[in-house]
Amino acid sequence: MLLGAADGISTRSPTGATTNLRNVIDLRALRDAPDEFRSSQRARGEDAETVDRALAADERRRAAVTRADTLRAESNAASKAIQSASADERPAMIERAKQLKEDVKAAEAEQAEAEAALHRAAYAIANLVEPEAPVGGEPDSVVIETVGEVPAYDFEVKDHVAIGTALRAIDLERGAKVSGARFYFLTGVGALLEFALVNLAMEQAVAAGFIPVVAPALVRPEAMEGTGFLGAHAPEVYRLEGDDLYLVGTSEVALAAMHSNEVLDSASLPLRYAGFSSCFRREAGSYGQDTKGIIRVHWFDKVEMFSFVPPEAARAEHLRLLEWEKAFLTKLELPFQVLDIATGDLGASAARKFDCEAWFPSQGRYRELTSTSNCATFQSRRLAVRYRTDSGPAPVATLNGTLCAIARTIACLLEVHQQADGSVHVPVALRPHLGGRDVLEPA
Repeated sequence: MLLGAADGISTRSPTGATTNLRNVIDLRALRDAPDEFRSSQRARGEDAETVDRALAADERRRAAVTRADTLRAESNAASKAIQSASADERPAMIERAKQLKEDVKAAEAEQAEAEAALHRAAYAIANLVEPEAPVGGEPDSVVIETVGEVPAYDFEVKDHVAIGTALRAIDLERGAKVSGARFYFLTGVGALLEFALVNLAMEQAVAAGFIPVVAPALVRPEAMEGTGFLGAHAPEVYRLEGDDLYLVGTSEVALAAMHSNEVLDSASLPLRYAGFSSCFRREAGSYGQDTKGIIRVHWFDKVEMFSFVPPEAARAEHLRLLEWEKAFLTKLELPFQVLDIATGDLGASAARKFDCEAWFPSQGRYRELTSTSNCATFQSRRLAVRYRTDSGPAPVATLNGTLCAIARTIACLLEVHQQADGSVHVPVALRPHLGGRDVLEPA
């Protein structure tokens, strides 16, 4: 429901040129159904008064636009009238024209300030949640499906750190020495596992019609802001102040911004990308959680699915992304459950989100491995990504889904497929990408 350049609300710039006002709430929808926006904010646990502040900011902006337009017209008329005025009339008319020009400058400054205030107010409102999403916080997320059987072991299970160390696949000590806590080296078969998982993920994605992309891990502020990662997620983001660039936490950011300020051909939709990139997260506020191992780290690589589709096709595409995630976890022979994430645990850009949580034997519980979000037109309106329709350009819907977060997936694979002698079973689907190996043995 965020308005982009295609939605037809226009104003004038301080220079007098007509421009489209981007990055504001769809004012027509907000005026018609403000309670829908307030309800969505409350469901997220957010401040519903942001809606009223946006309405007030819009009223101020409209008044400022009207005043600037009126004064500009008066100023133009006064300037033209001087040409046909008599010598006696001209001095007074020239003074009035000068005053009107000053008034126009002041009105345009007020308009610019009002538009900036509206921009800030609009950005405080998150995407409208889908009515079917469960309301509440993290404990209120709903398990909608369980796939595979939780394995039983006739020996004492080890965690992925012990297994990875024995395989000489993970080196946490040297990772910390070189880069600090929550960094690591993948060595030997650990590095080969990463390449195998990336190849398997890309193989599946390409077969499903995705275009493979190696995406940049550094993006400009407008890309990060446009995708919704500079709000509540800002503490998670690494920023390079000297360059005014951000390290992405997911290639979703670069893929979403890839077509910013573009109009896509409707015939090209759905447009699907499978992006590979390194991802960086500060993990602020997670101290004491998963500090051991490679489950929650500051850097990891990931294969991310991203789709541009017509808005009416977004919900069906969301379910397709989920099915592709489930298919990948099934290929890895991992037991998992699917969760419908509660509204209070959604990111600002997500209207609805599904998580796939795989079983971690050492913890005796399911942990998130993948997620997929329907962002509807929230991101595309901010980034001005549109597609051609019979009635003109319109915002496209964007969706994302993790196909494989490498480090965490390796951790889960090692734990689920561990064997009594310290070796690790290799899933059948992964074997062609590991030189045909069916087992990984301790060094």
